[in-house]
Amino acid sequence: MSDTKQTEQKPSRRKFLAAAATGTVGAVAAGFPMIAAAQAGPISMRWQSTWPAKDIFHEYALDFAKKVNDMTGGDLKIEVLPAGAVVPAFGLLEAVSKGTLDGGHGVLGYHYGKQNALALWNSGPAFGMDANMLLAWHKYGGGAELLAKLYASIGITTVQSFLYGPMATQPLGWFKKPVTKPEDFKGLKFRTNGLAIDLFTAMGAAVNALPGGEIVPAMDRGLLDAAEFNNATSDRLLGFADVSKVCMLQSYHQSAETFEIMFNKPKYDALPAKMRAIIAGAVEAASADMSWKAIDRYSKDYIELQTKDKVKFYKTPDAVLQKQLTLWSDIMAKKSAENPLFKEIAASQRAFAERAVKWDQDTYVSRRMAVSHFFGAKKAAPKKG
Repeated sequence: MSDTKQTEQKPSRRKFLAAAATGTVGAVAAGFPMIAAAQAGPISMRWQSTWPAKDIFHEYALDFAKKVNDMTGGDLKIEVLPAGAVVPAFGLLEAVSKGTLDGGHGVLGYHYGKQNALALWNSGPAFGMDANMLLAWHKYGGGAELLAKLYASIGITTVQSFLYGPMATQPLGWFKKPVTKPEDFKGLKFRTNGLAIDLFTAMGAAVNALPGGEIVPAMDRGLLDAAEFNNATSDRLLGFADVSKVCMLQSYHQSAETFEIMFNKPKYDALPAKMRAIIAGAVEAASADMSWKAIDRYSKDYIELQTKDKVKFYKTPDAVLQKQLTLWSDIMAKKSAENPLFKEIAASQRAFAERAVKWDQDTYVSRRMAVSHFFGAKKAAPKKG
């Protein structure tokens, strides 16, 4: 480039596109289809979440979309519709892969029926990892590559997947009376999803996998005796306190879970490289923001459930937790024997967890002593069942 051109003012994107529309840079635009397409205005994408509009999970989906829309200066505009607006909640993956939707927001466990190994990103004790460690494994321990391999094994090659948003350990669930022993699950009509289906089935429950918006109505009609969904805020917004006043806290069925952001891959690949880089950055920004918002909102609703909704919280008995771990090991062994990809993913998680969890346990001081020192016996602490 000559010195003269270097001193010229860099044209704005709007001027560049305006010039393209009049043919001044027609030759350049012809070589870059997305530039030509962008001449008509911002790129629009229609998404759907797998969550009801009132759920905080749908709010998280809207938060991500807003970050992308803002960071691109409006050059990319993502609209997010709630579950059922275009397809049922469990039909999201297929709709995005076919291009019926440009993208979506959900969890891998909802695709469990297509390939049970997908639920390894959201079900079970994750070898002692929390959700943030699971995301570390996904990004730096080979998880992302294994997910792409897993999707390809079931013919899903037109979806660009991003995982984000570490979730807090989920409650055991909502019940008619406190759970006191593993045998309490025998014959119980219970809702869960992913590999937790196998876990609670092994505990003797009759399991039904329903999307979030259908759980409370099913409990209200007596189609379910008990159910789990996710957190204090979601559960309160969805109306769990209207059909149950007993919630059991702490469980290994979903102690480490993350969200999935999906794009239709051909549409994603057609975006300018700069826009794709913004999306990748927005995923990580939204992940951090979501985890911070969760702490704020969940802790508030935990108190509201107790004070306003008169819900009683109980700690899941250790006997139930130990039974979960025992059955989970059996499930992992069975699925690994049946499914080579399941075995490969589980082995990768375990290897990462072995060093990450040891570092975590050796490094971080327990917060219980500090909590006891500053606050004494917490009034909102769950009761023992």
